[in-house]
Amino acid sequence: MRTPLRIATYNIHRAVGRDGREDYGRIGEVLTEIAADIVALQEVGFHSGEADNSLEQLASSVESEVIEGITLQDERGHYGNAVLTRLPIDRVRLHDLSVTGREPRGAIELNSRVEGVDIRLVATHLGLRPSERRFQVQRLLPLFEGEAERVDVLLGDLNEWFLYGRPLRRLHRLFGALPAPATFPASWPVVALDRFWARPRTLVKSLRVHSSALARLASDHLPLVAELEISQPEWSG
Repeated sequence: MRTPLRIATYNIHRAVGRDGREDYGRIGEVLTEIAADIVALQEVGFHSGEADNSLEQLASSVESEVIEGITLQDERGHYGNAVLTRLPIDRVRLHDLSVTGREPRGAIELNSRVEGVDIRLVATHLGLRPSERRFQVQRLLPLFEGEAERVDVLLGDLNEWFLYGRPLRRLHRLFGALPAPATFPASWPVVALDRFWARPRTLVKSLRVHSSALARLASDHLPLVAELEISQPEWSG
């Protein structure tokens, strides 16, 4: 039996759109358009545990559970990564990828199980400097070590402008190459800052950019959406 699974990654830019207006309702509408089973969010601003928690509102709009990955707090509230999921959650771990003197960064590791298959998903947002990204990818690689029979997924905003940079080379060695459609800037995307990898690669049936009129307005990034078919695969990759 094969189970279709839709997974997305989306840098929402604190819900500030190309018109300069902050509108989480608009982001929620884009998420509804995507209709993903799991979506990794970056640059989320919210007030954890409070009634006006914009992240909880987003989750409610797509009937998902929230996993917070707070990386910092400023005068506007909490900020960082998040995962919205409709899948059952077995375990969550938060990983600190921060580099001294730079904006704090992190990753969310989520374990789930679909049709008897274990899924490990890691969602992240890497730093702006090449040296940061090299360090952060080196910290992420051990999360995928071992030959366990599971599906591994890594996704998020990697901020990697260089097609042949060391971080991408390391990740391609681990996962193999997958298409990298451009997602930034939303108005006229030319750079593939947002990335998705999975192994075994044979489970990935499509990888596309969601470029509706609303998505082109709601943030400075476009969402990246993957379609997988989860089954008992050949674990050779």
